[in-house]
Amino acid sequence: MRHIFGLLVGVVVAAALLFGGGWASRESLRGMVQNIDPLKDTRILIALGIMLVLGLLLGLVLSGRISPVATFIPSMVLLAWTVVYVIDVSRAAALAPIGASVQKEIAEAGEGMLTLLGNGVYGMLGIALFVPVLMPSRWAARPREDEDEYEETQPEYY
Repeated sequence: MRHIFGLLVGVVVAAALLFGGGWASRESLRGMVQNIDPLKDTRILIALGIMLVLGLLLGLVLSGRISPVATFIPSMVLLAWTVVYVIDVSRAAALAPIGASVQKEIAEAGEGMLTLLGNGVYGMLGIALFVPVLMPSRWAARPREDEDEYEETQPEYY
């Protein structure tokens, strides 16, 4: 059951990193290029808040006692997309949701995804998320308190 919950958390983390991180990076880049004061533009404040929440989410998933499947799923998505980018840039760019048929915010997120992919941020995050998978202690279940442990006692001699 723990690994099924980890699978669901992994899918949510992957989507949050891709779409939330992509949109937030695109908005913060827009603010930097146009020299916009973050206190005067709420979209930039929201983008910074999303980045903070993503950092908190990554910290919780990396350090928490959740199943390593929760880090394995997003690491494989990010590393696979990075490998596709290294092999064929145009094919990797075709995987991003950009274009006229996509909603505006999703297209902005897709452009941010390509920026993060091209800068190597997704590769770096993919490796960081893969490290907990390699630790055997993360795969073992917690010892349950309700299980009676076998205690070897010495017979008392009088």
